[in-house]
Amino acid sequence: MSRSIMIQGTMSNAGKSLITAALCRIFRQDGYSVAPFKSQNMALNSFVTRDGLEMGRAQVVQAEAAGIEPSVMMNPILLKPTSDSGSQVIINGEAVGNMTASEYYRRKSEFVPIVENAYKKLSESVDIVVIEGAGSPVELNLAENDIVNMGMARIADAPVVLVGDIDRGGIFAQLLGTLSLLEQSDRDKVKALVVNKFRGDGALFKSGTEILEKRGGKRVAGVVPYLDCDIEDEDSLSEKLNKTQTGLIDVAVIRLPRISNFTDFDVFSQFNGVSVRYVSSVEELKTPDLIIIPGTKSTVSDMKFLRESGLESAIIKSNTPIFGICGGYQLLGTKISDPECSEGGGSIRAMGLLDTTTIFSQNKQLRQVHGKFNDIPGFFGCLSGAEFDGYEIHHGRTESNSQPLAILNGNEPDGAFCKDVCGTYVHGIFDSKDVCERLVKALYKRRGLEYSGKVIDREDYKQRQFDLLAEQVRESLDMKLIYSIVNMEI
Repeated sequence: MSRSIMIQGTMSNAGKSLITAALCRIFRQDGYSVAPFKSQNMALNSFVTRDGLEMGRAQVVQAEAAGIEPSVMMNPILLKPTSDSGSQVIINGEAVGNMTASEYYRRKSEFVPIVENAYKKLSESVDIVVIEGAGSPVELNLAENDIVNMGMARIADAPVVLVGDIDRGGIFAQLLGTLSLLEQSDRDKVKALVVNKFRGDGALFKSGTEILEKRGGKRVAGVVPYLDCDIEDEDSLSEKLNKTQTGLIDVAVIRLPRISNFTDFDVFSQFNGVSVRYVSSVEELKTPDLIIIPGTKSTVSDMKFLRESGLESAIIKSNTPIFGICGGYQLLGTKISDPECSEGGGSIRAMGLLDTTTIFSQNKQLRQVHGKFNDIPGFFGCLSGAEFDGYEIHHGRTESNSQPLAILNGNEPDGAFCKDVCGTYVHGIFDSKDVCERLVKALYKRRGLEYSGKVIDREDYKQRQFDLLAEQVRESLDMKLIYSIVNMEI
């Protein structure tokens, strides 16, 4: 059985995922085999493993940092919200249906053996497991049958490091308040505190560290700065969704209410002069160089949002190339029907920019694919013949009267195009160096410019960012203390 360490936070978006990824990278650099684990994740950003199973992208990123293949054993339960009160529940990579929040919590005890089994299998394969919690460990009304914070720490017999977010204020209330609300047995599991997202000179927080250690009775393992690296973020609270600054080339991603897999567009941050903005109103849309309509977990209701907000009309009237992915591809068609309520039910007229119709069913397509763009006229002709790898996650089946955008796995048609509008079911399609390079250069050319910046392979770029993340966190944490915690010496 491996050793473990658990990263819990005082709230959502305190930085647990990044600290977990950093420790995965650090332990790997130090010669250990390591894996991430999160028993229950709630996110709309997901990934399909090589064996066709679905898991949260945060654990995929952490697995990449650890240098190992992603496995659903790292995230046995994934909740994908379909409404404000319900989610699709995915167990060991497979959807088992939609549940209301109350139904899920009533049945939570049924999922304990699933979590235990996944953790046991994973821990048998590596030296160290870095476990990530969710939200706060002191949501007292949800403490019964907890399987993701202290409940998970008890299952794994894992020591806990508690992370607080100083950037959002109230760091003493966050950390000391959390400790005070824990039961004594759980408080004893907390071995150290981390102050995260510090802006400025960390030495200025010396007196703060002393206060935390004196009042909390726990050592402060470090003051981590606001990290300067580009790591994929699956959380809906991601700061990337709030960026408004435009670059020389302005890519506007429509921020649908149930937007999913927005990490599909992180690749553009590698290119000089290219900005990605997430827009949710006509006023925010302005006049971008490229409009992307992303995936969504509630296609029918998000089509209503586009219509009621005026974005549908603005997008149709724009003289801008438009690219839709997954749910975004479905929204570009003529009609969407969900007779079996796989994503909330209903039927609606879509945007009518592609000659396609989509019908939803309970069957879910989950697979990795390799593809090649067909010969395409118009602006997206820049992609003709380009090859790519990616993955599909969708319930809908789309019938098209248009020519396919691409051919998958040698013989399967995918997507559609019409003039300067195209759509595909493939997530990660822009991660191909050839695809993103061609597209960025074409966007520059459309502006009468030439792109002269460096083009970096996506995988190389991500590995450099993991190393940068690890370097910054290693410098900020007392790694001797961290290893003492992992080795159960304190």
